[in-house]
Amino acid sequence: MIEPMKKVSIVLLNKEKEQALTALRKIGLLHLEKLEGSSEKLNAFKEYTNNAVVSEAILGEIKLPKQKKGEVATLSDEEIVTLCKSLVTKSEKKKQLMEEISADTTELDRFSKWGSVSIEDFEYLLNKGIQLKMYEIPSDKYSSIDENVKTLLVSKDNKEVRFLIINGGEGRPEKLLPEAFEVPLPRMSTNSLKEEIAADEKEIASIEEFYKENAKYLSAITSFKKKLETDIEFENVNAGIGHETEGTDTDLAWISGYVPAANLEDFKKACSENQWAVACDDPEEEDVAVPTKLKNNKFVSLIYPLTDFLGTVPGYHEFDISGWFLLFFTIFFGMIFGDGGYGLLVTVAALLLIVKNKMAKKAPSPFLGLMLLLGVATVVWGTVTCTWFGISADALPAWLKNMSVPLISSAYEDKLWVPFWVTEAGVGLTKSQNLQIFCFALALIQLSVAHIKAAARNISQKNFIKSLGDIGSLLQLIGMFWVVLAMVVNSKVFQMFGSINNVPVGKIEISLIAIGFVLSFVFANYEGSIGKSILESCKNIISVLLGVVNVFSDIVSYIRLWAVGLAGAAISETVNTLAGPILGHAILFIFAIVLLLFGHGLNMILNLLSVIVHGVRLNTLEFSTHLGVSWSGIKYSPFKEK
Repeated sequence: MIEPMKKVSIVLLNKEKEQALTALRKIGLLHLEKLEGSSEKLNAFKEYTNNAVVSEAILGEIKLPKQKKGEVATLSDEEIVTLCKSLVTKSEKKKQLMEEISADTTELDRFSKWGSVSIEDFEYLLNKGIQLKMYEIPSDKYSSIDENVKTLLVSKDNKEVRFLIINGGEGRPEKLLPEAFEVPLPRMSTNSLKEEIAADEKEIASIEEFYKENAKYLSAITSFKKKLETDIEFENVNAGIGHETEGTDTDLAWISGYVPAANLEDFKKACSENQWAVACDDPEEEDVAVPTKLKNNKFVSLIYPLTDFLGTVPGYHEFDISGWFLLFFTIFFGMIFGDGGYGLLVTVAALLLIVKNKMAKKAPSPFLGLMLLLGVATVVWGTVTCTWFGISADALPAWLKNMSVPLISSAYEDKLWVPFWVTEAGVGLTKSQNLQIFCFALALIQLSVAHIKAAARNISQKNFIKSLGDIGSLLQLIGMFWVVLAMVVNSKVFQMFGSINNVPVGKIEISLIAIGFVLSFVFANYEGSIGKSILESCKNIISVLLGVVNVFSDIVSYIRLWAVGLAGAAISETVNTLAGPILGHAILFIFAIVLLLFGHGLNMILNLLSVIVHGVRLNTLEFSTHLGVSWSGIKYSPFKEK
């Protein structure tokens, strides 16, 4: 559930605000409204943080010998600030030197076939009345240069000739061939360029040595950066808090935020002890910055590691779907991993880590609990489908086959399943079709939950008329479920289920879609006036019509569970097929084991990615869209000591 919040405002003396904020942080209950402070101290903290981040990146690339336990190098905060500033300065200097080396190297490459070029020599000869200019020309054109142009050959190869023009004047000689182009002199003599490169490289080596000498302080810098996060948070509040500016001892300051309703009395008591004035009220519907604090039992809380990783937080006025998320995600995980053998590996790994934590007297990890649950779910699905490490069902023990469910088990022949009430020949379902129906049934159940919850909320808020719109969406969903079965699974599905009270199932389902559409069209936007609700639907008629198509596509989307699971099973079988023939050869046995470990390991990684992409999507997109959850919430994060 989403814990109710109270919006609170505190008034205190401005001259005591720092002491008040320190006390407020110790209380650790107030989630502050967003503040943007500005002060020299805050700017300094941000600069220190930026320098620390750069320093971490620099020193993190240096490998040092492992330090003995307890031999962690430490520095004072002032020394770390100075060190980080030096590291950033040297990093910028190193970047500048590398750019200079690159430019100088490019310049040297330009004159690599000219040999040593001295600007001083050119200037000396010019002072003596001898002007020299450097030119290059294709080899076959050099002999065609006019005799009146005085040249001096320097070097040549198959492609180009390098030569000097003697006293050719300020511009380009008139009779010089157009194929010849002048080579500008370097910015300094080539020997000087080499010396500059050597000096820059020496300085870079000195900087890198400085890095190595100070790499031992990496952990100290990391700790300092974490401490700065708290300092920045505090100073941002201190600088951004609202206050009077008259400059008297009685000037007031004020701050607002949110406190869980369950902790309100404790918070008010703490405010009273600190002699702060406090006012509280319920958040309004239009308050968009109300934080969300989830409170569930230990089992449902197993989903939190996943939602924290995804950064998904429902809005304060939305639904908490943690329990439903955990339920369906567990089912989706088992179906996508699909292999009982893989599930056993996950389960055993989770159990070993749990035992290890208990032996180390560590607090139980919700992630390990989630990992264990997902492993067990995969074992269950592998059991009912008789899927174990991609091994052929014929090679599995009989007791494993007997535990599977014939309608979806790989241990049984993929023949038509004909319901007992069907007498028409050729009307039945295969194993693959049964699995597809199971996927679509999951879609019907999960999406129905969404609309039932939405209708229940409207009814609880005594908005009975608007709940008719949710009921209409539910009817569309049920009707479209059968359309999907007929179009995707088997066109004879309506024949299979016959009629109800002599009314064909097909007509019933089409009627449900039509009735549901009308109810949704009329009541979905109801806000006190049916006429306005219909008008709003008319304004968005394209979206309303596409909504019917979206119901179809959302149900069909669940077939990914079958398709991805099928792909994983195919990879497992392929790995076994490749490794099988060489398992019987002693020389190649080790290679076969490596192939099996690599192949199945890769398949498990791919399955994990598929779970993140597909299993998460069905909860956070399809289900959430039908429920109206936009994940626009702000996680409850109180101002407290860390």
